[in-house]
Amino acid sequence: MADTVVELRSVTKRYGRNTVLDAVDLAIERGEFLTLLGPSGCGKTTILRLVAGFEAPTSGEVWLEGKDVTDLPPNRRQVNTVFQSYALFPHLSVYDNVAFGPQLAGARADDLDRKVREALAKVQLDEFAERRPNQLSGGQQQRVAIARAIVNRPSVLLLDEPLSALDYKLRKAMQIELKQLQRQLGITFVFVTHDQEEALSMSDRIVVLDAGRIQQIGPPRSIYETPANLFVAGFVGEINLLPAQVRDVGDDGLGIAIEGHSMRLPKATAIKTVPHAGDAVYVGVRPEDLRIWREVEVTDDLRPTLFPAVIDEVIYKGSTVDLQVRLRESGTRLSTTQFFNEDDPAITELDFASGERVYVSWVPGWEVVLPHD
Repeated sequence: MADTVVELRSVTKRYGRNTVLDAVDLAIERGEFLTLLGPSGCGKTTILRLVAGFEAPTSGEVWLEGKDVTDLPPNRRQVNTVFQSYALFPHLSVYDNVAFGPQLAGARADDLDRKVREALAKVQLDEFAERRPNQLSGGQQQRVAIARAIVNRPSVLLLDEPLSALDYKLRKAMQIELKQLQRQLGITFVFVTHDQEEALSMSDRIVVLDAGRIQQIGPPRSIYETPANLFVAGFVGEINLLPAQVRDVGDDGLGIAIEGHSMRLPKATAIKTVPHAGDAVYVGVRPEDLRIWREVEVTDDLRPTLFPAVIDEVIYKGSTVDLQVRLRESGTRLSTTQFFNEDDPAITELDFASGERVYVSWVPGWEVVLPHD
């Protein structure tokens, strides 16, 4: 059985008539990197503030280390927070910024120095102890904020979009550093972001939120490959949604009518309820799973299994090309990502052209079937 360190039990938070969280149940396991992902206003930062004790729920309970802490103030919870702004004291050195918390807690001088030096060593800032925050880069300032948060070994470290102020290259580097640091420390990280790529690359589990409710919880791969509903499918990565109708349901999968084609799909893992013949659904296919066929490749026996299309836009990205294509029969627009493949004559040079007539397909089983919300 998993060791739960944080638990929200039927937590609702309202501000006046505005419900920010609606009866949320969430269990966070010890030592995991859990990311709260969703659009602005979905309730992810509110969850962080409730766990930290900066806010009280309208109803429900917050548990930490097996104890109800709903009414405990922040200073009595084994939780620390790294904010987006870092909130470092500009007049104090790096050392004194990190020492501030233990000093307030009454740490002895020898114990204080040991704790601060250990925390700075973990974030690789030993040699910067005497510098002021304005003498550090953005990434170094973030590491000072993390050192200050971990110096007293909290049970949970809360991170509220701490990478959003960094430039792209530094942000990518800090994603790797944060994940490595979390593994080294063994502390539970609860990370808030609206960046899907960031969530997928860093997390053990992702909680996808929308309008104050949890839409799906799971490892990054399951969130991406088997989204629970249309919101998750559209919010986490890109996806092409093709309207379809269920023709029949069998042990071997679904018979689907789509764009004038009849297809047999071997799996439909995202459908929560058993579909019936005649049900309207969406077939979702990720851009990287679509295959583009040039007309010269298509034989007469292959043509009926493919979707005729025309290329509208070609976006060159070096080792890949993104194509915007339009199905000739319905006008449905699709996005595809084509990777350089020297074994595939169709995309050896990735030299597609706008207006080129092509065909589209995907490997059955690589799609996801979603009910209409």
